[in-house]
Amino acid sequence: MIRELSELGKKIRSQNNGQKLIHNALKEEPVTIDVVINEDGGFHSYNKFEKKLTTVEAITAKKGKARLLLDKAEEVLGYGGESSKKKHQLYLDKIDQYKELQELKPVLAFFGQNKMNGVDKALSEFEKAIPEKERKGNIAFRLLNRDKRIHEEPNVFQGIIEGYEKTQKTLLSQTRKKCSICGTDDYPVVDEPHGMIQVPGGRSGGSALVSYNGDHNPFESYGMIGNENSGICTNCAKTYVEGLKWLLLPERWVKKGKKEVPVYAHRKNFGADTAIVFWTRENRQINEVSLLDTPDSQEVSNLIDSIAKGSNRNAQYIETDQFYSCTLSGSAARISVREWIETSLVDFRKNIAKWFQDIAIDYFDFDSKKCQTHYSRFYDLARSCQNEKEDKEITFSRIAGHLWNCALKNNSPPIWILASVLKRTRLDERGVTPERAALIKLILNRNNKKGGMFMVAEKLDPENKDTAYVSGKIFAVLESIQKAALGKTNAGIRERFFTAASTNPASAFGRILKNAQNHLTKLKGEKPGLAVVLDKELQALVADIYQLPTIFSLEEQGQFAIGYYHQKNHQFNKPELKEITQEQED
Repeated sequence: MIRELSELGKKIRSQNNGQKLIHNALKEEPVTIDVVINEDGGFHSYNKFEKKLTTVEAITAKKGKARLLLDKAEEVLGYGGESSKKKHQLYLDKIDQYKELQELKPVLAFFGQNKMNGVDKALSEFEKAIPEKERKGNIAFRLLNRDKRIHEEPNVFQGIIEGYEKTQKTLLSQTRKKCSICGTDDYPVVDEPHGMIQVPGGRSGGSALVSYNGDHNPFESYGMIGNENSGICTNCAKTYVEGLKWLLLPERWVKKGKKEVPVYAHRKNFGADTAIVFWTRENRQINEVSLLDTPDSQEVSNLIDSIAKGSNRNAQYIETDQFYSCTLSGSAARISVREWIETSLVDFRKNIAKWFQDIAIDYFDFDSKKCQTHYSRFYDLARSCQNEKEDKEITFSRIAGHLWNCALKNNSPPIWILASVLKRTRLDERGVTPERAALIKLILNRNNKKGGMFMVAEKLDPENKDTAYVSGKIFAVLESIQKAALGKTNAGIRERFFTAASTNPASAFGRILKNAQNHLTKLKGEKPGLAVVLDKELQALVADIYQLPTIFSLEEQGQFAIGYYHQKNHQFNKPELKEITQEQED
């Protein structure tokens, strides 16, 4: 995983939007405030602006370190009282390391011989000039009437690079260990942080993907201290961190000429504590991932057809490449890698096509007045197990993570998700929605690859005589009989008996069928034609059941829900039952 992240980081750095490659000693960081000073180091003014990126010294982690000429107010000005003294001193020590550079003379005077008119005056003006909500941005130095900031001067860059290379050579001479990622000894393997990365659920300042904490631990028994145990050289550490940070960027808009265009995101959030990132070895956009979010019936059909026909040469979906996905969660200590998926792009697309086949479900479209194949959105499937008022439940991220694994690897969802979605069908007023039916179908079929239960079809299956499935169909007809006889009620049989009928059918159906006969008697006097249609349909289904069991298993409860859903959609499509279904349409 780290090797592929490192390779991605190298590609990003080499492309760099067509610009010149940035040296390992440098990186881009945001800046929002300029301290404008005179040649003698005297403070002139503050210049605040929208966040901009600037090239500065690269450091792997801020703890115990300072960056040359670009940092927060605590480091630059000592803003914050006693708590900022140590940070400010580290910043001054860093500047002192580069005191031979002519470009830094005004800054040295700002903190030294002209301190009263320099840093002291700047500190006293800071709160007046900078609003409180903008004081946490990075601060840089700029000379009056100069466009370029002091740290952006070529000689400053050169000084940073020379210092970096000197340190690297020193470290390399002390140890010639081969990197566990790139397999070379071109860069040293040292005990220093690889870099902090912000992930959901992690610390605000970022968390480490690789870290070794504590003293006198077993991992030091071979004489290697801290991060030396990872065997990752300084270059690979830098590139894998850059690659992962780039993947975690959200979808955003950037200016391209006079227009703003969207930037393709390689990240998805699964709840408040989990994110997944995905990419290919060639770093190309993957359209199938977008299909999971917003399925287009025609594009899904094209994908399924191209895979089914095996038209690898002409199909736009088939390419020779590798697909990667990583599921991440944060914690106080470090980043937790919950799932790593590596597969060929060909297999990835085959699995996505299979995913859509497995979640396809018949759905009556009230606009077109006909049934059609429905493909649920990925997030809707995961949310179908939740109460809408509790959309921050931790279960969402767990279910979404499992479903993502199923979509990419053609795995079977854990059976506990079936229990969760069935619970929502009983408690939620919407009952068995297309998303819930699709999820139940997916779980039952993928957990039945070796045979045993029947395979759930996309639409009503008259040939399926399974007791649980037929019982669900019977319950849908009984509900229609009640609606036809009584009209809209505050609590119909679905609200009152769905749970009992789908779990303890033998005891529940006796009472429901008795009530249905009373409703049919009333209906025969008011709407005899409709009563005949419904009674005939009920009798045909009841004839398929020899005996109702005392209890339905969890899988049978899922079959019951699918039978109920299929029968409801079938009734929507029957003109003679239009007056019953009109209420739901409205």
